Amino acid sequence: QVQLVESGGGSVQAGGSLKLSCAASGYIFSRCGMGWYRQAPGKERELVSSISSDGTTSYADSVKGRFTISQDNAKNTLYLQMNSLKTEDTAVYYCAARARHVVYGYCYTAYWGQGTQVTVSS
Repeated sequence: QVQLVESGGGSVQAGGSLKLSCAASGYIFSRCGMGWYRQAPGKERELVSSISSDGTTSYADSVKGRFTISQDNAKNTLYLQMNSLKTEDTAVYYCAARARHVVYGYCYTAYWGQGTQVTVSS
């Protein structure tokens, strides 16, 4: 059974940094990759960053240049280094693991962590 457990959230002042971790058990990093999503109060969940098994990364425009996603395959852990945090980064951050559909072959988000709160104050 796949489990994703996030940690590293907390409260920080604007301009500060946090590093989120996501420990994956029962899951093998696949070509479909993993990602970080966030959901602020009253807003829809949005993709913040993703990384594929070959290390290819992507970022939402709002976090480019400030956030860095990485993974340690040996530890089965996904990270999100967040620098120069802004108040608008306040949200619950979710780790997600993607899988390939066994029949049709497309990638989809198959697993979610429980979320970790990040609060940035001015």
